[in-house]
Amino acid sequence: MSTPVKKVPIHLQSSQNRLIIKNGKVVNETGILEDDVFIEDGIIKQIGKNLIIPGGTRVIDARGRYILPGGIDPHTHFEFDFMGTRSVDDFYQGTKAAIAGGTTMIIDFVFPKKGESILDKYHEYRQKADDKVCCDYGLHVCLTSWNDRVRDEMKTLCQQHGVNSFKMFMAYDFMLNDEELYSAMEACKNLGALAQVHAENGSIIRKNVEKLKAQGVTGPEGHELSRPESVEAEAVNRACVIAKAVEAPLCIDNVTTGESGEVIKEAQANGQIVYGASHVHNLSMIGNPNVIYTIASPPLRSNPEAPEKLWDLIASDVLQLTGSDHCTFKKEQKAMGQGDFSKIPNGVNGVESRMAVIWEKGVHSGLIDPSRFVAITSTNAAKLFNVYPRKGCIAVGSDADIVIWNPAKTQTISAQTHHLAVDFNIFEGMVCHGVPEFVIVNGRVCVDDENLRAVQGHGTFVETPVNAPFIYAPEKLEEIFESKKNGVLDEVELHNKLAKIEFEPKTCFTPTLPDSAIGTPSCRGARPEGQRNIQDSTFSISEEMDTERKSCIKVKNPPGGKSSGFW
Repeated sequence: MSTPVKKVPIHLQSSQNRLIIKNGKVVNETGILEDDVFIEDGIIKQIGKNLIIPGGTRVIDARGRYILPGGIDPHTHFEFDFMGTRSVDDFYQGTKAAIAGGTTMIIDFVFPKKGESILDKYHEYRQKADDKVCCDYGLHVCLTSWNDRVRDEMKTLCQQHGVNSFKMFMAYDFMLNDEELYSAMEACKNLGALAQVHAENGSIIRKNVEKLKAQGVTGPEGHELSRPESVEAEAVNRACVIAKAVEAPLCIDNVTTGESGEVIKEAQANGQIVYGASHVHNLSMIGNPNVIYTIASPPLRSNPEAPEKLWDLIASDVLQLTGSDHCTFKKEQKAMGQGDFSKIPNGVNGVESRMAVIWEKGVHSGLIDPSRFVAITSTNAAKLFNVYPRKGCIAVGSDADIVIWNPAKTQTISAQTHHLAVDFNIFEGMVCHGVPEFVIVNGRVCVDDENLRAVQGHGTFVETPVNAPFIYAPEKLEEIFESKKNGVLDEVELHNKLAKIEFEPKTCFTPTLPDSAIGTPSCRGARPEGQRNIQDSTFSISEEMDTERKSCIKVKNPPGGKSSGFW
């Protein structure tokens, strides 16, 4: 039997397991209400005014602040072996930095080498992460090759190990060809999983690289030259065509151009289930092709109109997700590609700065409102990866993952003050309006009046069940929406109707090493005595709880738009 994962010792657990946040503005994707929020044992127990709470409860005054759901970053690469080196932020450093910026859950990518077992690699990632994470995390799994074993292991991962999304690549030396993409997307559909795609035409890129080198182009400017916007847009279109052929829901990750966005928009208008994600650096910066430190794929575009077009796509709900694609390499690692742009390790930072930069460029600039900010930084990810309403909203029964956000304060991003292992920051000197003064992770105050108090091992692995109702069960959503009263749906009713997945009580261990782990049930890390284990219950509300109060959740269209063939 495996050794249980080490969690937070009793003496390090917060003595305040009860907390009330008063006088703030509660922001959900559906709107803003002035309510107080009472937290106990890691979950939100009450929302409203004049709440009756036990004595000894800690009070945080959020006057003039927003009370936001904790951010969910759906795209990180911690401890990632790539291009001959390893990303420097591990699962401890990365999740610690995430919390500092207001993110309370990350979803990383299991990334096997071509031909490796995806099941073995999943166990390896669990081994790396479970003992280190400061906040909750989930896992996508990358498909870097295709065969019958991969298909079988996908089924095992979905049915036994809490994985509901798989990513395929149309570029790099581990890309899948069109026939393999067809089969992989079909398998995702049959399993009730979400197919994600890195969309660039790898064959054209390879020939472009050869041509540029022959012409004597060896510096970092060659990276974007080899991957023009049209190469991305073509692959986005091809991915949509293949997904449509097998009727598989699809998420394009990462969109960097308006041209790609228009392809997605057209597919959505034709009734196809397609989602899109863009990353914080693409939404906030214009690329300098001569700077080696900002090399990522797809490239940070030098087109000055690119960020504006992406924000139009975000605001109009063509794109639903904003990730960081956090994959950090130090200066000396980036220098591995000095003299050969094709060998520059691809990746940039973003997990800590994502929330502040998106607030600055989106909300403070007047392009979106706070509710849309919540949707693109938290709620939509929770819905698509099927952890809503446990995550992604401020509602009774949800995990107490909360950010108290001061929109009046400013911060200046710098490598001198960030909480990352990397020795530079691509957002260096950017001034952002909006500061996470308090960050609460599973009921524990981990940023306390801007003081970071993250604890290694406080987070756990969160299973992401298949058949997300916001993707695969629109008829169930219609039943919920039809039950609304005066346009408002009580969040207790919402929880009870969406909480289809019931977890059996079980003691959870970190998976053993891959050679002995195949077939071992996947489960979350064991919590110490006295801490809540959400695996032991559904989202149903306690019978003792007084729920007669106004609702803070209104009926909202699912991410990607309302039905008309699309849902």
